[in-house]
Amino acid sequence: MKRLSTLALLSALALPAGSLQAAQILSPGLTGCAAKRDAIEQQLQQAQSRQNSGEVPGLQKALKENTEHCTDEGLRAERQAKIDKAKAEVEERQADLKQAQAKGDPGKIAKRQSKLAESEAELKQAQAELDK
Repeated sequence: MKRLSTLALLSALALPAGSLQAAQILSPGLTGCAAKRDAIEQQLQQAQSRQNSGEVPGLQKALKENTEHCTDEGLRAERQAKIDKAKAEVEERQADLKQAQAKGDPGKIAKRQSKLAESEAELKQAQAELDK
């Protein structure tokens, strides 16, 4: 479990979603750990070419962790857990919206609708990541 937590933390810190998506555009045939590894390698090359000494050690560590500990099954389970959490949040936001609608407060309704839309977008993003 500690490995998974470390990998998840490194992924969150070292791989913003946009750069991972950009890497998959460059290497469309890769999925799972191979795609993550490719994205880290590309970021590392970019950091080295920019001589960004602050970013390079973190990316090297992320690459090492990915190489040593990442499995496609583990990554898929991690992504499925993220989907499950996002679904629960969507359900909670829907309940909050219904409650606000029952009270009839337009301000609260608008706020709850906005939060629900945010949660639905996060769920959609998590679902898109599942098969990458």
